[in-house]
Amino acid sequence: MELDQINTITVLGAGNMGHGIAEVAALAGYDVNLRDINDELVQDGYDQIEWSLNKLAEKEAITQDDADAAIDRVTPIVDLEEAVQDTDFVIEAIVERMDIKKDVWGEVDEYAPDHAVFATNTSSLSISEIATATDRADQFCGMHFFNPPVRMDLVEVISGAETSDETMDVTEDLAEAMGKTPVRVRKDVPGFIVNRILVPLMNEAAWLVHDGEATIEEVDSTTKFDIGLPMGSFELADYVGIDVGHHVLDYMHDELGGKYEPCPLLVEKVEEENLGQKTGKGFYDYEDGDGADIPMDEHSALVKERLLASMANEVSYLIGDDVASADEIDQAVKLGGRFPKGPAKMADEYGLNKLLSALKSAYEETEHTRYEPDEHFESFVGEGFHGGAGAEEDDSVDFDTLELHYPGDMVGHIELNRPQQMNSISLELIEELDAAIDIMEEDDEVRAILMTGAGGKAFSAGADFMSIAGGGADPLGAVELSKFGQETFGRLEEIEMPVVAAIDGYCLGGGMELATCADMRLATTRSNFGQPEFDLGLLPGWGGTQRLQRIVGMGRAKEIIFTTDHFDAETMHDFGFVNEVVEPGEFEEKAHELAAKLAGGPPIAMRYTKRAMAKGWDDTDAGLEIESMGFGHVVGTEDVHAGINAFFGDDDPEFEGK
Repeated sequence: MELDQINTITVLGAGNMGHGIAEVAALAGYDVNLRDINDELVQDGYDQIEWSLNKLAEKEAITQDDADAAIDRVTPIVDLEEAVQDTDFVIEAIVERMDIKKDVWGEVDEYAPDHAVFATNTSSLSISEIATATDRADQFCGMHFFNPPVRMDLVEVISGAETSDETMDVTEDLAEAMGKTPVRVRKDVPGFIVNRILVPLMNEAAWLVHDGEATIEEVDSTTKFDIGLPMGSFELADYVGIDVGHHVLDYMHDELGGKYEPCPLLVEKVEEENLGQKTGKGFYDYEDGDGADIPMDEHSALVKERLLASMANEVSYLIGDDVASADEIDQAVKLGGRFPKGPAKMADEYGLNKLLSALKSAYEETEHTRYEPDEHFESFVGEGFHGGAGAEEDDSVDFDTLELHYPGDMVGHIELNRPQQMNSISLELIEELDAAIDIMEEDDEVRAILMTGAGGKAFSAGADFMSIAGGGADPLGAVELSKFGQETFGRLEEIEMPVVAAIDGYCLGGGMELATCADMRLATTRSNFGQPEFDLGLLPGWGGTQRLQRIVGMGRAKEIIFTTDHFDAETMHDFGFVNEVVEPGEFEEKAHELAAKLAGGPPIAMRYTKRAMAKGWDDTDAGLEIESMGFGHVVGTEDVHAGINAFFGDDDPEFEGK
């Protein structure tokens, strides 16, 4: 089956995952049959979709017309035969019980057309075993969305033992058509990729506390503020539901043995029904206490090493057994787990030799099989996960938070590449931006810089406060961070070539301060601007108090900063901040076109013009002096001759910077 043959999608199960998947499919333009076992359940799912779509329209993420059209594409159905008889693709998102899933798929197989592709949204159960309930195992795969499906980008596409390449290909294509990022899981293994990393990580955290090696506070402080993950290990367990993690772990234990024995600490919480946020109490108290109040400075070297070693051991297995490559694992966990870096990358940076040694020592000490090194681990120690199996050849500079592209026309493209964090600005991103500017500055083939944000949702939604807080919250450190950001962003003002910030989506806080340093700004109609620092009790710290007023005037700058309001692209165009507003469909073309036009200008004249304008803001006489010197310098250049000849010859000049 090809993607263009899919018109109708049936979603089985109208619960949180089911109605979320149905909403995503409807937004992508597909007709959706939403089915559950009774009218009340299916109507509740339909109502949830309608509520969510209206919320998206209210927040201007979509138009009200788009919301109305999407809900019109969803049909709530109870009768299973009616739900699947004319469908092209079935996604099952029912309760995580193998017997129930197999019963349902047996019926679906009987009623669905022969061409229909089947996919289960299971988070852990065997795809191959579920597929045995049908007579089309070659057309059956896993399609694991993450909660909530409307917001989470990742879809794991999992091959069963008999799944055909055609089925995998069309399922990946469908995920992309839904606006998601598919990552292929080439073998049907318990936990797939993301849960195979996260669930043993949560279990190891629990064992460290159970065995008296650390406190909950030390584990979560280390996880969140030293390793830099978005949540502490116990905080995450409470968030997803301790029973959910325990269920996956229990399945892995049954399938794979004692290595994944659930920690008694987890078992106890499940038995007490203290399951986390949803019950008001888990490892933290959300009813009578302060919730996950995690100290920022109770880091433990032992905890850090054990947790990184736990993840590295699973990465070793996944790569060594050809389940996924290091890059695929990192992409999946960054998208599905909101990690700032992937586990393979973190392990490589820490040192695989140290992590392997930590596993061996812990195994000798405890004799617990969770510390037994994976059989492939030793082979990766020399080159690292990314340098060995699963690594892709790449001659480009190795950045984690940015990507550099060279699209031609003398344009160098810096793309902020943290889409799972809305391209929020971390200390690492600032450091890499500083290095990227060096590369652009030294490249004689680059005569203009284009900056964008990856993911289609944000240029940058502001500072990554969690990663920055991980470096400490002392006043002196904050001052140094502010200065470093000011200086790095300021280099874009000072660099002697034009810089274009092309904005599609959110441009807030530190992201707006970064865009302010560009020479020109282009934005889509759906872009959204603001300086929300006052809402956090902060002030703009990366030059916003100074640079914004130069562009929009002091009155407008105060309005933007003091009110913390959000402003659309047309309003910011009226304020003079945005030079050009374009439709989303023409964004990439128009952004490159503007950067290429500026790159084609006279480099020497550009250099002196930027210098004179920057200097003249504070000192008009100094700016005029540079202007005069620059004018005198360029008069005798080949660029001026080329310009004059082109002018009289009615041609476009070709400036070479000579």
